[in-house]
Amino acid sequence: MDTSYGPVVPTPEAVSALRPLPRDAVALSPASLLGGWQERNTAATLPHCTGQLAEQGNLANVRRVTGADGEFRGFWFADSDIYKTLEAAFWADQEVGEIPALLEKAQDPDGYLNSYYQVDHRDKQWAELDFSHEMYCAGHLIQAAVAAARSASGDAAVQVLSVARRFADLLVRRYAASNEVDGHPEIETALAELYRVTGHRPYLDLAARFVENRGHGVLGEGRFGPRYFQDHEPVRTAAEVTGHVVRQVYLLAGAVDVAVETGDTALLDAVERLWDSALDSRTYLTGGQGSRHRDEAYGDPYELPPDRAYAESCAAIGSFQWAWRLLLATGNAKYADEMERLLHNGIAGSTGIDGATFFYSNPLQLRTGHDGSHEDAPSQRLPWYSCACCPPNLARLMASLDNYTATGSERGLQLHLYTAGTFRAGGHAVEVETTYPWDETIAVTITEVGPGPWTLSLRIPAWCTDARLTVNGDPVPAGGGHVALNRTWLVGDRVELTLVMLPRLVAAHPRVDAVRGTAAVVRGPIVYCVEHADVPFDAEFEDLELDPSAPLHVSRDGNGLAPVLLRIPLRVRPTDTPHLYRTLPAPARATSPVAVTAIPYFLWANREPGPMRVFIPLSER
Repeated sequence: MDTSYGPVVPTPEAVSALRPLPRDAVALSPASLLGGWQERNTAATLPHCTGQLAEQGNLANVRRVTGADGEFRGFWFADSDIYKTLEAAFWADQEVGEIPALLEKAQDPDGYLNSYYQVDHRDKQWAELDFSHEMYCAGHLIQAAVAAARSASGDAAVQVLSVARRFADLLVRRYAASNEVDGHPEIETALAELYRVTGHRPYLDLAARFVENRGHGVLGEGRFGPRYFQDHEPVRTAAEVTGHVVRQVYLLAGAVDVAVETGDTALLDAVERLWDSALDSRTYLTGGQGSRHRDEAYGDPYELPPDRAYAESCAAIGSFQWAWRLLLATGNAKYADEMERLLHNGIAGSTGIDGATFFYSNPLQLRTGHDGSHEDAPSQRLPWYSCACCPPNLARLMASLDNYTATGSERGLQLHLYTAGTFRAGGHAVEVETTYPWDETIAVTITEVGPGPWTLSLRIPAWCTDARLTVNGDPVPAGGGHVALNRTWLVGDRVELTLVMLPRLVAAHPRVDAVRGTAAVVRGPIVYCVEHADVPFDAEFEDLELDPSAPLHVSRDGNGLAPVLLRIPLRVRPTDTPHLYRTLPAPARATSPVAVTAIPYFLWANREPGPMRVFIPLSER
């Protein structure tokens, strides 16, 4: 049993440009932003999720399979929240309690395990794959088993892996020669990773079959048509991302796993083409994806309304995992750039500073008077949801976050997500000192050396137009992508990378007509927003305008939320008519600009409810 790696580990035979590091090769500093998030996850988010499994009935549902009384509670895929929480607990090295034994007891002799179908709906087992989520739940069970195999020992780990393998073996027996698929992809990545853990080839073959089966209309029309399921066209020939976002990104993450393990360059090329489709015209500034609430789906190209952004938290997590797989497969720094954007904005904003409240959808604007009384569009984060897929998904990502920061081999170390901590690869060790993303400098000190030359690679983010690099004080050229420093290192050698972070105004493509004539404020990888609590004068929030001719200033005085805030020049354009529409030209009567504090977007809604916006209308003078 391999107990040394994280969630995604291509086999030695895989066609993969980069290799993940062992779990014990990375230690994040608790004082860093990423390390602090991981500690908060262990201290608050994971216990909260565990408590909710009992309070909301998820565990009671499984106990019903073993003979306990009671009614089934929650959605039919509620078991998946157990598995995601279990995975998080294994990655965080926390106790998992009764869950492994309960799952083992509830499992059918043939390996089937799904509490919704085992008690009340036996007649529909495997009969409604378009919406049953049976394989989706199985996939999360398998990923919990992967975490158990790579992070734990003892009876609990053995139990969970055994339960998962029995279910996976059932899937192989049932679907190895079938053209069917589950309506919600997830099983593809899980089976590929179970193959990587066990070496059992039928798991990978079934993952590949599921990828190939999709796109032939086998799921029917459903409520939203086959595009919702990505069942309208095969991955290999699809020209654009479409449909339910989480389904799409999970499917494409699984396709990358299959491509690298089978050496299928054509499949990988297709996935990269679909990546470009998503990033070129269907992704919010925060990295969020999904602009339609009705079916939690992508919209048309450039359909990115900020106030109606769905941008589901699970979609951001899935995009992050998809990007990580593409980074490993290709070594292209653009995928690490997107991971950074997602992590610091779309993902980080999903969790409150208390670690126990969450957003399901993540809008980029909240209007004055918004009715946030319903969980579909709340004004603030909630402790749980009726469809609670996001909180335990956030828990499992944050519990394994250290595994996504760097890659390496005997030949060198590649740093992708900058954070303070220690990293080891190829007999060398480094200490990274930084308060990134608040400050510009990342200092890397060699603390141990192995034999011969060794390469330290540092990512230069695409957002940075002024990168300055020194080795022991001597300047070194720093271009885009990854900068590789190959030499025979000595203990005490010091590399300093400065990524100049001037605040900047960012406008969307003109075809994003929902935000035409506006701009957002960004510094480094952090997207900022204006929140009502920081407007120091009495004005209608929607009347605020940004003066693009005035300078933006960095503020380090803090307000208890973040060490670096921005001061931006806002004007008030008073409404000159009570009418909804007016004849042009209209008189311009904006006030003089006043400096207003902008906070990181990921920290909004941690104070009293009220309006917020990322994209601010530009004043005409």
